[in-house]
Amino acid sequence: MAHRMFRHLQRLKTQAAGLLADRRGSVMQLFAFALLPVMAASGLAVDGTRLFLVRDSVQRAVDAAGLAAGHTLQVEDMEADARSFFDANFTNIENVATVTNFDMTTNADNSVIDVAATVSVNTTFMRLFGFDSVSFTRTAQITRETRGMELALVMDNTGSMRGGGKMSAAITAAHNLIEAVFGDDDVNPNLWVSLVPYTATVNIGTQHSEWLTLQGQANIGTGGSYEPTAWRGCVEARDGGLDETDDTPDIAPFTPYLYADNVDNDWILTDSDGNVTGFDLAEQNSAQNNGRGPNLGCGPPITPLVASKAVLNAAIDQMEPWHRGGTTGNLGLVWGWRALSPSWRSFWEGTALNTLPLDYEEPFMDKVVVIMTDGQNQFFDFTGHEPDDGDGPDGSDYTAYGRLGEFGFSSLNAARAEIDDRFARTCESMKAEGIIIYAITFGSTPNSSTQNLFRTCATKSSFFFHAPSNSELEDVFTTIGRQLSNLRISE
Repeated sequence: MAHRMFRHLQRLKTQAAGLLADRRGSVMQLFAFALLPVMAASGLAVDGTRLFLVRDSVQRAVDAAGLAAGHTLQVEDMEADARSFFDANFTNIENVATVTNFDMTTNADNSVIDVAATVSVNTTFMRLFGFDSVSFTRTAQITRETRGMELALVMDNTGSMRGGGKMSAAITAAHNLIEAVFGDDDVNPNLWVSLVPYTATVNIGTQHSEWLTLQGQANIGTGGSYEPTAWRGCVEARDGGLDETDDTPDIAPFTPYLYADNVDNDWILTDSDGNVTGFDLAEQNSAQNNGRGPNLGCGPPITPLVASKAVLNAAIDQMEPWHRGGTTGNLGLVWGWRALSPSWRSFWEGTALNTLPLDYEEPFMDKVVVIMTDGQNQFFDFTGHEPDDGDGPDGSDYTAYGRLGEFGFSSLNAARAEIDDRFARTCESMKAEGIIIYAITFGSTPNSSTQNLFRTCATKSSFFFHAPSNSELEDVFTTIGRQLSNLRISE
């Protein structure tokens, strides 16, 4: 047994020696052995480069996703926005990478956002060593910084707001929004809000008489057209396209709104000889469509940017439905812009006279307008006054644009279309400056055309709301307030 084993070993030794002595094909053998590590190194380099590119792409996409979530106003949209931005920024190198998991989480108050993505990358040469794919996870954490906000509430105060408790609902709704953005604080140094009521004109406040033309300033003074009462603060629309801009009064001053004595507003009483015997100055809100006087239809004044919840709530409580004239939502909107425009810095009074409104694109600062209407833009013609039913001369009541004929139209529908066009252009100009717009239609009057007008005006479709009922209007303002509260802590 041992002898046979010895002989077998000797035979193997002899065969091995023969193989070593044989030089046939030696170069090919050596080359093959040498090529293996070269190929392995090259394969690792190719796969490694691919992995590096994919990893870099995933990290950039994860970072973009986190930042997008941080900028989202609605909490429920955060994950969808994050995934959308991840997909838009992730470059799938040669279609060999597969996202196997994407996850976004936030802490309790949504102030910290964590984003993670796991990707599997197919290999080529590493397969030779048993590695068909390589997986890795990239993460990003975004801490949302505290932001400030300048907010203008542009509120319909026209006569149609009287019926069905609409104005009461609007007041409650506005209070809800103020409560949501201020929270428990009465004063917030990073939050300023303006209230802009509108009717067929807008009231800038009597303290701003220096914004008027020289002729206008003279006319509101002693011996002017408003006596024996006084100018309440409403102004007419500027012509030449300036009713759609944020140009300041030093560039183009305003004309005071004056609803002159006429058949549909007979407030100067005369005898048969034409002598003035007295005045019917029923300008108070309770007179409704039977009101008379030079300020007929002039609603409450603008409240400039203020950081006090108490001041704003008091101004909201002063809102009332003022009759006659119609609805010019475009003028309410453009005055909301002027309340936020940095061009108007030093024009508005208040403690922040020389600092507000802040510049566009100010870091950690947002400018927001919320506009609400219960009807459609229109010229109104009240026919309830004698003689001859008191139809307004030139086709309508008086407005910030004068009467229908003075506006250049004989058709109420054509005039409405023109006001809508001006509204739409103002929306686009404001959004081009980075102003965020929420738009709300309220009640049964706004038709599909008006709803589409407001929907298009909104910064995004989800920022448009239609509230058919009073309770729904209150809910809408609460929802917007919560979204704006989230906005204040986003990066």
